[in-house]
Order: sequence, then C-alpha cells, then structure tokens
Amino acid sequence: MQRPLDHREAEAYVRRLFTCIDARDWAGLSSLLDDGAVYERPGYEPFVGKRAIMQFYRHERIVASGEHQLEQVLSNGEQIACWGSFSGRDKNGRPLKARFADVYHLSSGRIGRRRTFFDSPAL
Repeated sequence: MQRPLDHREAEAYVRRLFTCIDARDWAGLSSLLDDGAVYERPGYEPFVGKRAIMQFYRHERIVASGEHQLEQVLSNGEQIACWGSFSGRDKNGRPLKARFADVYHLSSGRIGRRRTFFDSPAL
C-alpha cells in the first residue's frame, strides 16, 4: 500500500499534472493516471480508463494551447482539491479563459478519479 502524500507532495503532483497538460506531454500525463481512472468534466460523458482519457487529450479537447495557474491545493493524502484559472487558445485560434476547480482521488499513487468544474461553458 502506498503512503499518502503530504501537502507539499500533493501540490507538486498537481503542478506536474498541469505542466504535462500545458506542455502537451501526453506520456507524462499518462504516467500519472491509474489504468482504470475516471475523468468527469462538464459537457462530456465520463471518460473511463486511461485509454479514453488520453484519447480525449490527444484528439477531442478543443484547447490548442494554454496555461493553468494554480491558486490553491488542499490534500488529505489520498484526496486532492485545487483551483485556479486557465487561459489559452482553442483549435481555431480563439481565446479561452476560465476559472476551474478539480478534485482528485488517488489510487496506488496515481489518479483514480478526477472531477473538473468550470465557471463557464466546458473547454
């Protein structure tokens, strides 16, 4: 059984996740996901399994480029919550801006479940 993350480790974990997403480092992102991970986000049916999540990021996500700015990360060791903002461009070059909140449940040190909430229509 994996030791729960302390607060600094949880914050570093989430920052690594967003660094991978922003850099389009799909191998890095994949390494953070449990094989059976579930990702829920507004505007989509849940993505079930690492393969479905990676399909979304590689081919379906409307974001072409952008950057997440974290404001706060909270953790109890196996569950992590964070919030912040995102700004970038969609695949048609239009600007995107949104505030977000994420909740994670870790499974064996990897993301087993992720839920994203936005303050505007789904990205």
